[in-house]
Amino acid sequence: MALPDIEIDLLRAFVAVAETGSMTGGAEIVGRTQSAVSQKIIRLEDLIGRRVFERSSRSLSLTDAGERLLAAARRMIEFNDETMRQFISPMVSGQLRLGVSEDFIPQQLPRLLARFARSYPDVTLELTTGMNCDFPALLDKGELDLAFAKKDGAMQRGRTIWRESLEWIAAESFEVPADKPVPLVLLPHPCSYRGLALDTLKAAGLSSTISCTASSLTGVQAAVAGGLGITLLGRSFLQPGVRVFAPSAGWPPLPMTEIVLLGEERAQDHLAKALVSFLTESLTRSTLQIAA
Repeated sequence: MALPDIEIDLLRAFVAVAETGSMTGGAEIVGRTQSAVSQKIIRLEDLIGRRVFERSSRSLSLTDAGERLLAAARRMIEFNDETMRQFISPMVSGQLRLGVSEDFIPQQLPRLLARFARSYPDVTLELTTGMNCDFPALLDKGELDLAFAKKDGAMQRGRTIWRESLEWIAAESFEVPADKPVPLVLLPHPCSYRGLALDTLKAAGLSSTISCTASSLTGVQAAVAGGLGITLLGRSFLQPGVRVFAPSAGWPPLPMTEIVLLGEERAQDHLAKALVSFLTESLTRSTLQIAA
């Protein structure tokens, strides 16, 4: 018996709803009306003969079948896009020396760069990761072609391409000690998050102490997971075993963080456009926020 085909646009709608947690959010991601997205979900459920969402008046959650389908749907969309890109995108080749701030989507970036390498096999990427303040000098010396860096008080150049919310993050088991300063896990000076955490707590009337200074973001995450204190990081750093301390629980609100693209005006135009377009397209389909 021949099996039915699943249309990619149905899977795109399904993944968008699953990742945003609502029909409205999914509709914004795929650029369709809420009604159209709802109809696509119904068609998908009819096609596989299973419900993919449990619906109530207040929430939307994946069923067991939906959880299984989500992983497969992501793979199918990725394979579809990589295949089509090989035929409809212009051939791009060359070498691109790329600097990436440690703050830039640490969980997603390795996967996205691997996909870029598969989609553009004739482009050689040389990747440099490091602290934000190093990249302008490396670009000026001609040692990098492009860099993605965090925008802060010392970094005002470049084009903003991505934003995400900053969060207070600590281990799930972490409890703020009563009548004692808030223990903080931070990077050393001149990290802008360090000053922001200290100043924000002070402005809110909360005393704090630095319980751990880590030399890298990996070290910060390890110390936080070990329960040494609370830190301030972008939402993309959330992982199993940690939780957010939100303004609704009395914690002071935090601003958005921005990533800027540096060196765009001097990089090889076709290589820069290929990479930036790829990342923008990929991140737009996720729950992360792309700058307009």
